[in-house]
Amino acid sequence: MRFTVIDTETTRLRVVPITLRDANKLVSKLHRHHKPARGCRFCVAIADDSGQLRGVAIVGRPVARMVDHRKVAEVTRVATDGVHNGCSMLLGSAARAAKALGYDQIQTYTLPEEGGASLRGAGWTNAGQTEGGDWSRAARPRQTELGCVKTKWIKILRRRQ
Repeated sequence: MRFTVIDTETTRLRVVPITLRDANKLVSKLHRHHKPARGCRFCVAIADDSGQLRGVAIVGRPVARMVDHRKVAEVTRVATDGVHNGCSMLLGSAARAAKALGYDQIQTYTLPEEGGASLRGAGWTNAGQTEGGDWSRAARPRQTELGCVKTKWIKILRRRQ
């Protein structure tokens, strides 16, 4: 198995596989505003030389129902303990894994107060802002975590034929 290794000043990181259960434990501990994910397509983590998990990315199907879930993967959670370049490393490895699995595109969303430096560092493109809002209706109530305006980020993995 080939690991990606980054020397982040004094901390060497490598990408490691992780289960959704263990990824959600880290999300519960480290994520600023999201609860653990309900499901996923795959998860990736980063660990330091001692084997300590320093961050995790959970990739699932797109939340928006009009996005083709067979061709597009969505990063639903990214959480780190603040390790230097951790988010960029997770986003880059999630994109490579999605490409290897045959997806054409990967996407994610950030809040307005999140600048997106990690996404730009991993080669993602700002695709503009969403309208925000709540998906809950009287006929089909939904519990929405964050119904505000968000910035959509994408990375094209392969051009559609």
